[in-house]
Amino acid sequence: MAVGAFLFLCLAVLTKSASMLEPDDFAYRASIVALSQGHLVLTNAQYLSLSHQLGSILQWDHLANGHWFSEKNPGYPFFAVPFYMAHMLRVAPLFYGALASVALFLGARRWLGAWGGTWAAGLFCTSGAAMSFAWRSTMPTFTDASFVAIGAGLLLWTLLATDASSRRRTVVGALALVALFAAMFIRYTDVVALAVAVLAIVATARWTGLRRLTYAWWGGLTILLLAGDMWFNTYFYGGAFSTGYSAGEITFSLSSFWPNLTGMPSSLLQAMPMTLLALVTLVWLTSRAWRARRELRHGSDLQRVRVDVMVATFVGLAWAGIWGLYACYSWTVNQQGNSIHVIRFYLPALGLIALLGAWCLQQLPRWAALVLLAGVGLDGLYVFHSITANSGLGGPGGSGGPGGRIGPGGAGNYGPPPGGTGNYGPPPGGSGNYGPPNGIGGPGGSTSALR
Repeated sequence: MAVGAFLFLCLAVLTKSASMLEPDDFAYRASIVALSQGHLVLTNAQYLSLSHQLGSILQWDHLANGHWFSEKNPGYPFFAVPFYMAHMLRVAPLFYGALASVALFLGARRWLGAWGGTWAAGLFCTSGAAMSFAWRSTMPTFTDASFVAIGAGLLLWTLLATDASSRRRTVVGALALVALFAAMFIRYTDVVALAVAVLAIVATARWTGLRRLTYAWWGGLTILLLAGDMWFNTYFYGGAFSTGYSAGEITFSLSSFWPNLTGMPSSLLQAMPMTLLALVTLVWLTSRAWRARRELRHGSDLQRVRVDVMVATFVGLAWAGIWGLYACYSWTVNQQGNSIHVIRFYLPALGLIALLGAWCLQQLPRWAALVLLAGVGLDGLYVFHSITANSGLGGPGGSGGPGGRIGPGGAGNYGPPPGGTGNYGPPPGGSGNYGPPNGIGGPGGSTSALR
């Protein structure tokens, strides 16, 4: 049934023709194509050549040395380029989604027993949010959500598999940390999930039965990966904690929390209805833990409750950290009508929500859990086609406007036709604020190009 849920996701995604909905699609597409040609940074001539090849490149920065570099986090192109070179780019998100489904299955089965893995993998694959972003192969959203899910599932298995060999647990735990780092490399704010994972490892060290050498290996690996990322940032962006965005372009503020909190829940529940199951799990386990503390003094029942509460606490903490961070994101305050463009910031928590929802389904009669999972799948299919049918972000009057698609030749704000002008991308050899005229670098090109 878990395999069936994943095949349902694949069928929904691959039977709908691809479309590029916003500037980010164009930025990542250009990075993937450039990387396939062996380039991370483009010279001015290479940039103009690639712009001519693709029709439009958006959200790339014109650096002080005359080179061009995408302002987007660099991780996704590295994971997508093998599929692009094999002419299978649309398979890339699904491949990482398959790995996530396996990891969630293993982790939830170890935690909840038989059928637990089925519920977790099924919930991960059947939401409208999963379908919508697995469909968008030029966006990193479903892939970084998959890496968070891989890390969560494998780490859950590692910490609970006390009957497995220490070497095996060490390797699987290392893979979990690598997956969480990969998620962070794709979207830097996923460092929240990595931080909670490290906290969980430290907090459970007393009873997992793992050797100190295992923790030394994990600690060294984490430090090495983070050091490599900081070197990358320093080399390409000029600082260990710098990104491709200019200072003040991406802002988080507590003043945005309440507007986002009042405006976002409806879109999130529509796209990820299993959120309700996850919330029920947290309330249910809180009540059960309170009763167990008062009524149970020892025995397997108390131990079972303790394990459930511990797992739910750390999974819930990572979920709350990701969603809480983006609840303070300033940009989303005025974008809540464009649900697909807003819910993507919250999608990295999808696997965490699926794990908590799986606990709730595990407590129900199997037939009821199957009915609920089927309902989530049918609702997801409807939401997928609904929110992807009317999701253009282009300007008024252009083909990239509301309801339109954004692509080469579009006349909206997000993709000028070749030889035309527009707010976000230069025509090959064109002039204006978005690229140097006639292929010549210098004052004619803006240093904050394509934003």
